[in-house]
Amino acid sequence: MAWFYLLFAGVLEIAWAFAMKQSDGFTKRVPTAVTLAALVGSLVFLALALKSLPLGIAYTVWTGIGALGALAVGVLLLGEPLHALKAGAAAMILGGLVLLKAAS
Repeated sequence: MAWFYLLFAGVLEIAWAFAMKQSDGFTKRVPTAVTLAALVGSLVFLALALKSLPLGIAYTVWTGIGALGALAVGVLLLGEPLHALKAGAAAMILGGLVLLKAAS
């Protein structure tokens, strides 16, 4: 169950990052509220995952999911460019996450 909590916490991290971008510096109420709700939810589910997962593994996987998800949202929804170097870096992050999961 801890890995499910961690995955959900990572998805909420992506949601709050995207909503924060949409909030235009916290000047728009709805995206600001979504940012805060998703941030709190992400931390709650990370805390639940930390009950049984090691800190180093859980925190790294959580931030990795957020980083890769934010990159994907930026490219797919916001039209940000994806160059070979960026894609390679994302692949290395993903590889590191897979290795961390295997190590645990």
